[in-house]
Amino acid sequence: MTVSIRAHHLLCILTYLGKGYSTRFVGNYNRIVKRINSGEPLLLVEGPDEICGPMLGEEGCHCHNDSVRDRDRIAAVEIGKVLGLHLNADTSFVLTAGQLADCRKAFAQGTIRSACSCCEWAEFCSDIARNEFGGCRLAPPD
Repeated sequence: MTVSIRAHHLLCILTYLGKGYSTRFVGNYNRIVKRINSGEPLLLVEGPDEICGPMLGEEGCHCHNDSVRDRDRIAAVEIGKVLGLHLNADTSFVLTAGQLADCRKAFAQGTIRSACSCCEWAEFCSDIARNEFGGCRLAPPD
C-alpha cells in the first residue's frame, strides 16, 4: 500500500498534533500518520489525496480550489530541494526520520513555507515550529 498525498500536505504533516477540521478528519489523519510512521511509501498526487478524503463531500470544500493547487506546486519545488528529489505527480518515496528532520529544520527556518501564505493554519504551525515540533505525531523510522 501507499499513502496518496498532495505536495502541500507534506508541509502539513510536519506539524500535525492531532487537530483538524472535524473529528472524522482527525481520525483519518491519525490513521494516515500511523501508516507513514510504519514506513509505508508516499505517492505524490495532483489534487485531493487521502488527507482530503473526509472533506470532499462537504459544502465549500477547498480541496479542488486553484489556490490549493498553487500551494501544491510551490510546496513540491521547495520540499523537493530539501529532499533532493524532483517531486511531481506519481513520485513515490519513503519518508525517513532523517528527511523529516531536514524538512522540519527548513520549515522552522521558513525556507519551505511559501506555500503556507494565506493558510488559516499558518500561525498555528509557526507556533509548533517555535516549540521545536513538540507533540507532533509524525515520526517515521530511519
